[in-house]
Order: sequence, then structure tokens, then C-alpha cells
Amino acid sequence: MYLLIVFLPLLGSSVAGFFGRFLGSEGTAIMTTTCVSFSSILSLIAFYEVAPGASACYLRIAPWISSEMFDASWGFLFDSLTVVMLIVVTFISSLVHLYSISYMSEDPHSPRFMCYLSILTFFMPMLVTGDNSLQLFLGWEGVGLASYLLIHFWFTRLQADKAAIKAMLVNRVGDFGLAPGISGRFTLFQTVDFSTIFACASAPRNSWISCNMRLNAITLICILLLIGAVGKSAQIGSHTWSPDAMEGPTPVSASIHAATMVTAGVFMIARCSPLFEYSPTALIVITFAGAMTSFLAATTGILQNDLKRVIAYSTCSQLGYMIFACGISNYSVSVFHLMNHAFFKALLFLSAGSVIHAMSDEQDMRKMGGLASSFPFTYAMMLMGSLSLIGFPFLTGFYSKDVILELAYTKYTISGNFAFWLGSVSVLFTSYYSFRSLFLTFLVPTNSFGRDIVRCHDAPIPMAIPLILLALGSLFVGYLAKDMMIGLGTHFWANSPFVLPKNEILAESEFAAPTITKLIPILFSTSGASVAYNVNPVADQFQRAFQTSTFCNRLYTFFNKRWFFDQVLNDFLVRSFLRFGYEVSFEALDKGAIEILGPYGISYTFRRLAERISQLQSGFVYHYAFAMLLGSTLFVTFSRMWDSLSSWIDNRSSFIFIVSCFYNNK
Repeated sequence: MYLLIVFLPLLGSSVAGFFGRFLGSEGTAIMTTTCVSFSSILSLIAFYEVAPGASACYLRIAPWISSEMFDASWGFLFDSLTVVMLIVVTFISSLVHLYSISYMSEDPHSPRFMCYLSILTFFMPMLVTGDNSLQLFLGWEGVGLASYLLIHFWFTRLQADKAAIKAMLVNRVGDFGLAPGISGRFTLFQTVDFSTIFACASAPRNSWISCNMRLNAITLICILLLIGAVGKSAQIGSHTWSPDAMEGPTPVSASIHAATMVTAGVFMIARCSPLFEYSPTALIVITFAGAMTSFLAATTGILQNDLKRVIAYSTCSQLGYMIFACGISNYSVSVFHLMNHAFFKALLFLSAGSVIHAMSDEQDMRKMGGLASSFPFTYAMMLMGSLSLIGFPFLTGFYSKDVILELAYTKYTISGNFAFWLGSVSVLFTSYYSFRSLFLTFLVPTNSFGRDIVRCHDAPIPMAIPLILLALGSLFVGYLAKDMMIGLGTHFWANSPFVLPKNEILAESEFAAPTITKLIPILFSTSGASVAYNVNPVADQFQRAFQTSTFCNRLYTFFNKRWFFDQVLNDFLVRSFLRFGYEVSFEALDKGAIEILGPYGISYTFRRLAERISQLQSGFVYHYAFAMLLGSTLFVTFSRMWDSLSSWIDNRSSFIFIVSCFYNNK
């Protein structure tokens, strides 16, 4: 049963990929959706067996790589952390598959789309169930590949090509951290198996000396792992790929940003918590990175005009909350927020998709407006998702987001206070852009084309069923699961995210945090909603003043252009790497040294040598006699004097000198 959870999506993807043209669009859609749905049902059964009783299940399937001390096997670990992630991934993916049946019905390549979507759903369980670093890395790279294929699905669109390549390259930067992190763990612990590494993590280790600096080994490994998580989970510096990934179809955006790809970094940090707990420096870096990401993404989202981009920036902001929750050693709260976030973020994306689908693929909110009467059901769904996102009391987002902020406050450190205040201000901006998108899309006077208004329709039944289920999750999951997952004294996690006793502050945040501190997020949410109401549909005069003022215009440009992150990265990094790639890698190495010393250079040298030697064949006997005499003399001379000459002559330099002589005579 446990293996079927992982391999059923692979079965569906294989059937859709190899037999899609025979089954047709409907056949592949039914096959893939059925496989993923059965996988989600089995995930619920696995959750019932593993999590309440804290009885982890470990399956060793077959040996994979065995070489002296290095031993990696195909093994699957199902503990509380794994089954929670499996429920999130398989349940959201099954709803996205069901939604895609109607959304992609008119696309001629829908079998290929379903194949890619299922392969993404396969690689994510492969990542979360792996019991060693190599299997995690296999799933990690597979998720990146599947996301590239899905973002690039409409490959005739130039922007989709650019977005897919950008997502792939930015994630490769993160992999440059994760791969050395895995190598460092093997160097330090002589194994890649998680259970062995975590058992040995508390033992004191020697430092590594590099570049005349003494580095703590555990801290260095944790920083490298963090770089991998930053790339995959779209944290500050590597966040630019996430909004551009909106060029793919809307179900892709929902799957990547709600359940699969961006959550991989948060899961990896939670899985490696025994390492991070013994590195306070790495935890501080994680806290600052997450807090700055939440603030940066929230301020960027307030002035975006693309409906899906606004939701994408809210994803980056919420991922910042999850990351800095890990930084203050509360991995269980972080994963709880990840689960809650998956429901309301998938609801927001799929609701936005039904609007875009009905409005002839128009994504600019300024060209919408007044759609509440045409889309009453979608409007209600999007309102529920937005209220849950901003942490409206007693909805799903409220039970995890407010706990994260209270925990940051009661950490009583500089990093904790920094995270608390930046997170609280981000709540204000989150509330503002959530209600701004609602007002511009549904409530203000319409700016749409007449033909779009006439043809628009609410979500059909196959698209409405996933929205209803996600709306129920956005309303009730947080309330139903809070005591089980983050309640005081719960044994739900059973040490799968490990926390040192000195870092346990959940009870203190519950009873020692001042009431005003607990009310700050709610006050900021209300303020953001009221500002959005007063600025967007009502205060046209204020908007005109804002647009005509020089300072406000520059401020608008700064936030609308995403803090100029893309421009700075392109000017200072991308162009430098492209120049290096052409002038050094291509001209100097590939067409230079490798051509001279490689096959072309050797073949050319011997060809020139043969031409020179052929010129010596004159046909006169005295020429040959002179050459024989000269050769014999040189041979005798060098053989007698070799002992004295060997210390002065280098064979390799002589060979290069001879080769260069022939090459220069070209």
C-alpha cells in the first residue's frame, strides 16, 4: 500500500505518455486523475496508521549503490512528517487533475499536459519519502525537471520559454548548495542515510579550515542546505523565478505554488532539523532570510496588476513565514502552516484560473471589474481564500500564521524580534493586495471588453467541485488539526522534526505573550483591508494624485518593477556570466586550448609532420646517407649524455614546443 502511494502517479504518467494518442484526451485525463486520486486515498489511510500512533514505517526495497563505506539503498520512510506532506501533495494534485480536465479540454496537447502533471506528482512523494540524501536529491531534481516541462508547456510562447529557462537556472543555483551539502554530510558522517546522520549529529565534530578560515562543519553543511532551500522555495535573491512561472497554465501554477515544488525547501529544512538544531548560526541566517522574503514579496505584490502574479507573490511571502518559523526552531508549526497554505493557495489559484478561463485568457486586473454578478460562485470562493490568506479569525490561515508571529515574539532575540515586526508589517501588505485584487476583479465598475462580458460564465461543475473541497479545507482544516499538530503536549510528530529542549517556546508563546502582541496581526489585517477599500474603488482623486506626483510615481515604479531585482541580477550577474561563458569557456578553452591540445590539434600536428617528412623523400642516395649519419650521431650523443641532460630537459615541454612549432607554421 505504501509503495502504491508513490508509484501510482508514475503509472498514470507512463500510460498517458506512451499511450496518450490511443486513449485520447478524455482517456488520459481519466487515467491520470484516477491514479492520483487513489494515491490520495491511500495517503489518508497511511496517515491514519502512522501519525496518531506515532508509529513510523520503514521500507527497504533494494540496494542501489554500494562501494566500500558508501552505501545507498532504495528505501522509503513514512513518519508523521512524511504522511502530512503526502496528504498535502496527493490531495491537492488530485483536485488539480480534476480541475484540469475541464480547464484544458480545448487544448490539443492535453494528454502531454496530464503526463507532465502526473510526473510532478510522482517526484514529490519520491522526495518526501526518501530515507537517504541521494533519494531526496533524485526527487529534488525530478521536481525541477517536471516544473520546467509544465511551465514550458505552451512552448510557442516566448515568455513561457524564458520563464521555464529562468526557473531551471535559478534552481540550479540552489542545487549548487544542496549537492555540496550532501557531499559534506557524507564526508563528515561517512553515510547518506538520514537515521545514521541524525543519530550522530549531536557528537562534537572538528572544524574545517578553508581559505584560512576555521568553519564549523555542521554550520557549513547547514548553510549549504539552506542555499538549496532558498533556490527551491523562492526565498530572497532566488525568488525571481516564482512570479515568472505564471506563464504556464493555471493548474500548473496551483500545483507548483501550493503543494509541490516550492514546499520542497521547507520540507528539506524540517527533515534535516537535527542538523540545524546544533547550528545556532544557521538558524539565525534562516530567520533573517525568511523574514526579509516575507516583507519583500508582500511589498512587491501591492502594486502588481497581473492577477496570477499577485497570488504568486503572496506565495513567496507565505514561504518566508514558513522559513523563519523553521529558523526559530518551530518546524512543526512551519509544516502546519505549509499544510494550511496549500489549501487556500490552491483555492486562490484555481479561482483565478476560472476567471481567466472565462475572460478569454485575460490576466490584467485593470481590464476586469464588475465580475461579481457574472461569477458569484467564483467570487465567493476567492473571498474565502483571501480571508484565510490574511489570517481572518477562525479560518485556516489564522491558526498557523498568528502562532508563527507569537513564537517569533517570544523568542526574545534580535532575529526573533526582526522576524516578528517584518512579519507583522507583511500582514498589513498581504491584506491590502488580497482585497485590492478582489476589488479590481469583482467589485469596481467594469473595464472589460463587451465581447468578454457577454461570453463569460461561472465555473462549470468539473471546475467547481475542486473549488468547493478546497474552500472547505480553507475554512475548517486549521481548526480541526491545530490541537493534534501544534497543541501543547501533543505527541503527533514523534521527533520527526527534532527540537532541542532549550528551543521549545510553544508554551511560552501561548501563555507569556502579551495580549496586544497577539492582536497586532488582526489589527494590521483590518487596516490593510480598509486601506484597500478606501484607495481602490472609492478614492479616484487620491489615485490621480498618486500617479502624478514625482516621488509617488518613482515609488510605484520601484514596487511594480519588483524592487529592480531582475534588472540588478541581469546587469551584475547574468551578463557577467554570459560574457565569461563566451570569452573564456568558448573562445579561450573550447576553441582555444582544447582545440590545440585535443583531437583537432593532434591530428593537425601529425598531418603537418607527415607533410614535412614527405618533403625529405628527395630520391638522392647521398641525402639518405647524410640523414642516416646525422641520426646515428645524435642518437649516440644523447644516449651518452642523457644522465647530465635529464635534469635540464622536460619531456612534456619539449613535446609542447615541437607541437607549437608545427602549429605556428600553418
